[in-house]
Amino acid sequence: MFFHVYGEHALLQWGMMLVVLAGLILWNEFARRTKTGGLITFLAIPLALTAYFVAIAIGARTGAEWALNNQTHLYMNGWFHYAKLYAALTGCIGFMMIKYKWGIGAKHWFKPFPFVIVAINILIAVASDFESAIKGWNCWWLSSEGVWLYGGWHNVMNGIAGIINIFCMTAWWNVYSSKDKKDMIWADMTWVYIVIYDIWNFAYTYNCLPTHSWFCGIALLLAPTVAALLWNRGGWIQNRANTLAIWCMFAQVFPLFQETFHDGFHKFNWVALPTTYADGTLNGIVEGGTANANPTAMTVISALALITNIIAICYIIAVSKKRHINPYKEDVFINQKYYKDSMARADVD
Repeated sequence: MFFHVYGEHALLQWGMMLVVLAGLILWNEFARRTKTGGLITFLAIPLALTAYFVAIAIGARTGAEWALNNQTHLYMNGWFHYAKLYAALTGCIGFMMIKYKWGIGAKHWFKPFPFVIVAINILIAVASDFESAIKGWNCWWLSSEGVWLYGGWHNVMNGIAGIINIFCMTAWWNVYSSKDKKDMIWADMTWVYIVIYDIWNFAYTYNCLPTHSWFCGIALLLAPTVAALLWNRGGWIQNRANTLAIWCMFAQVFPLFQETFHDGFHKFNWVALPTTYADGTLNGIVEGGTANANPTAMTVISALALITNIIAICYIIAVSKKRHINPYKEDVFINQKYYKDSMARADVD
């Protein structure tokens, strides 16, 4: 098992994870179905939060007690979380421009934007994986956000898997608005890519965001995947950006919801630690030490991410050679039912 979720708080841990999953699915539906829902979620709320974040930063610099003790300042002040939040929001807004054909969103040259923004998001995570490998090779190190991380070959394998994953995105120019204007359709991003991305991203959260991965490694990945496989085929990458931005905004404001601190304290009993922390606590962990570490699960999932991404890129290369196509300009998975169902929803110019 990947997490310590069989103790006295197991029911609460599983229950809250399912609540987060349901909440992300429902909020995504609100955001994707109407322009009003999208503008509220990805423009109005982020603008208000940006003002809030700036106020916290100014307050902290001037020594204001309310800012210095604010949970966003204390626990979510690292570069990664802000980079991830605003990169995800940029994707959400760009995807809305494409699906509603707003401004440059209607231009053909803008169609590779989804690929570019997803690649940037992946590279942010890859940088974080390599950072952990460098700073904590086969030992514990304390991140700038006060999280004990254990670095090693798992970070290297998953970092390489993330780079390969970027080139597993095919048909960069073939994105469309759906006929009902609810979604941006990327038909060639089929279940193949969804699966290898989810494995890679779960490995990333497990390696580098271990105290958060019960929620952002499971619920956050399942939310867009469930929607894409059951009722929103072709819209997975839009749903992924939407739910990521929604979760990042929530977590940036309420980090204590999921946080376990380097001293082992947590505010709520629904938080869950991965088996990286061998006994489910932070006992015995010191900078540069190896006590209480169990990297087995990280190694297994990172190796799986690397293997599956290698298989996928080899398949893409083989199909492209057989059909004599450029996989980044033309669709690769045209024989899959998922692709056909997605294209049936697309408003192809």
